[in-house]
Amino acid sequence: MSTHTPWLLFLLLVVFSNPLVASPSSSASRYIIQVEEPTEPLSEGSLKRWHESFLPPAVEQSSVDRRLLHSYSDVFSGFAAMLTEEELQEIRKKNGFVRVFPDRVLHVMTTHTPDFLGLKVGSKGLWDDSKLGSGVIIGVLDTGVTPGHPSYDDEGVPPPPSTWKGSCDLETGCNNKLIGARSMITGWRHPIDEGGHGTHTSATAGGNFVRNASYFGFAKGTAAGMAPRAHLAIYQVCGGDGSCNSADILAGLDVAVKDGVDILSLSLGGRSTPLDQDPIAIGSFAAARKGIFVSCAGGNDGPDYFTLSNEAPWMLTVAASSVDRSFRASVKLPSGKVIPGESLDQPSNFPKSYLPLYYSTESPSCDMDPLDDSQRGSIWVCEVEFGNLVSVAAFAKSHGAKALISISSKIEGATISIRKMDFPGVVLTIQEGSDLISYLNSASNPSASIVFNGTILGVSPAPVVAYFSSRGPSQATPGILKPDISGPGLNIFAAYIHSRDTPDQYYIISGTSMATPHLSGVAALLKAAHPSWSPAAIRSAIITTADADVFDELLEPALYFAKGAGHVNPNKAADPGLIYDITDDDYISYICGKFGKEGARNIARGAVDCSKSMTEEKLNYPSILLAPKGRTEAKVTRTVTNVGPAKSSYTVSVSISKTAVSATVTPTKLTFTELNEQMSFTVSAKWGAGRPPTSGNQLVEGKLTWTSDDGKYVVTSPFVVSALE
Repeated sequence: MSTHTPWLLFLLLVVFSNPLVASPSSSASRYIIQVEEPTEPLSEGSLKRWHESFLPPAVEQSSVDRRLLHSYSDVFSGFAAMLTEEELQEIRKKNGFVRVFPDRVLHVMTTHTPDFLGLKVGSKGLWDDSKLGSGVIIGVLDTGVTPGHPSYDDEGVPPPPSTWKGSCDLETGCNNKLIGARSMITGWRHPIDEGGHGTHTSATAGGNFVRNASYFGFAKGTAAGMAPRAHLAIYQVCGGDGSCNSADILAGLDVAVKDGVDILSLSLGGRSTPLDQDPIAIGSFAAARKGIFVSCAGGNDGPDYFTLSNEAPWMLTVAASSVDRSFRASVKLPSGKVIPGESLDQPSNFPKSYLPLYYSTESPSCDMDPLDDSQRGSIWVCEVEFGNLVSVAAFAKSHGAKALISISSKIEGATISIRKMDFPGVVLTIQEGSDLISYLNSASNPSASIVFNGTILGVSPAPVVAYFSSRGPSQATPGILKPDISGPGLNIFAAYIHSRDTPDQYYIISGTSMATPHLSGVAALLKAAHPSWSPAAIRSAIITTADADVFDELLEPALYFAKGAGHVNPNKAADPGLIYDITDDDYISYICGKFGKEGARNIARGAVDCSKSMTEEKLNYPSILLAPKGRTEAKVTRTVTNVGPAKSSYTVSVSISKTAVSATVTPTKLTFTELNEQMSFTVSAKWGAGRPPTSGNQLVEGKLTWTSDDGKYVVTSPFVVSALE
């Protein structure tokens, strides 16, 4: 999910009919049909014929083929088809029918970020330990790929492992780096990226080293993805406009699992949906059970709470934050005061002199024509809502403005999500912009100059959660703390399609779409360094080693529901000391407890043993969320696995408001004598006043930390006590 154009915004799901697909009638729509598991394994052809048997008799020759869109095998039992309502009613009556999902539209939601995350060649750390992700296959479900882009060069990349079973539908461009490329969109013949989003995300996850990369002279340096020697397999499930049908996404998951990918990266999503009603959650569960790590965008509907997407506990849900890089441009006032901002439009020949400022109190957003032409040659000052920067710049330019000073909206806070507007200018935050407005209101003939400073590193504070990043609590999984983690997602530089607007083949975009492949690449590095680790173990390592000191867009300490556990720290994640693992049986017990036996069968496929079940908060998740009722104590048990030194001891500490909450951990010390030994502990909490607060702060945050006796390992779990109903 990215935020650089309106069509990339994280939108609500709607019913969608694909105009590229021939339909048996004008009233046909796309549906995903879940059917019972075959009683015996079927070949691909036999499975397709069985799925076709559910369809009504063909009206004309080959119409069945035209109506059957996808036949799923590995991650979902069923198929997708174009059907009228009457035909759907007939299918409902057939033996083996389970349920139907209306197909829905989801939307797609670096030279410096490896360095910012501590990944460097030749220095002791995860890049060296993982051999840059060598041998790991990252499957990217997105808008496609740009074959021949230098980020997909395979210099130094070994051949794919023998486990790879996929194919490439490109005439040219596939190699040891780009090992697979297929389109899952019905009626499309090639997976070539027409929008750029998929090229950007896949290169962020696993793009190779490209020297002397830049975007119009900005962000100069060596571009690289998080796992530069990993292999990339691209599954086109979204069109160039960023819309993605859930049936096509499910097909991408199905094929990627067959192909043998190790990591799945999905920078797309829709509104929160119950897990048992979400084909993407169901499909990704099947992938996770096969040992595939799934990384998903949390959404771009922040800063409101309860706006998350992709919340299943078998997914890594990713929030977006800033890096310490600024494309610095500043406004200089006659007093000498300098107001810092950012810009991707920094002409070298812009006048250094002071120019008059134009600001209309009647039209602060610059949506009205000036009363006369006296403002030609001025620098316009406009208060611009998010997404309107380019159009406001074009409006100012058409009225003879010399440059634009854009002041972001209050809701954006310290977030500056920049775009190239082909017009000199600078974007200021609302905080910085207020100083300029005060000057405009006090000066009789206000003027200013714009100073362009180019790319600046080491900017503070960083990281800061971007205002658009969706926030918890999760609606689909309220007993699990989501998002899980934050990663670089603001003004991210990576590969893009070659066009008039991007002659350098790179682009700078913002969104949880950009944060997600950073974590997908980190997961690939961890998989390469620890091949035996499960997806849950990798997720645990990422969560318990995160850097918790993260601010939100208001420059206040960010809540867990905004930042997740904190900002990813790849090198620490490579050696976490302890992990919270989750087995397939654990997930089944969790699903049974949440949805019952019938619901569990729909998610987990086939016969399900629900003799054991657990409530959501009891899943062995690395973060802990408790909700004590009244005077009752809430209690859960967690189990940790020793992946550090065989002989080691850890002591627990709990940091949480003692007046609001009383929390205890038993035992307080864990002593291990073997590698992979497991030990359990109990966490309990109750309200300090004997009852939960009915108003005010109904969420109390803290952390539970296991520290090794030698101080080397600090294993931290986010800990939240909630009074929310």
